[in-house]
Amino acid sequence: MNKAPSVIERDKGITSVGCIVDVDNFESAELFYELIEDYSLRPNAIKIIGYKREYDNNSPFAIQMYSDKDLGKKGAIENGYVLEFLGREYDLLINYYDEDNLMLKLLSVKTPARLKVGFSSLDPKLNDLIFSTPLKDFKLFKKELKKYLKVLKEL
Repeated sequence: MNKAPSVIERDKGITSVGCIVDVDNFESAELFYELIEDYSLRPNAIKIIGYKREYDNNSPFAIQMYSDKDLGKKGAIENGYVLEFLGREYDLLINYYDEDNLMLKLLSVKTPARLKVGFSSLDPKLNDLIFSTPLKDFKLFKKELKKYLKVLKEL
């Protein structure tokens, strides 16, 4: 995690979004699909992966999930959904969690993205754009994100 992130060569503009969501603290992860309409994205432009400390495969979640059980030997992730998530490059990665958790940080570091956004309670090296909004206030987060993406001429 101390290595510098690899540089992603993609044109400016948001066409693909990855979201890493701590569903233990924010259960409405499907709200991220609103970004498709807000940013005029293709329907398959958003990939959401949820993290839950204790995850049961039979739980009825609308998004792909992973848990601590998916960490194998030598820090390798052993979950097909996570590997698929990591196999794509994103223009924007949203780290939607505010607790210092190794599994969430590991996925954040391993995900190739041109621009990473997250919360001020985390290690500032994880994100390029940092917000101080409450995790539960998704509407405010969405508003602030859109405002700063316009400032950065990404929208």
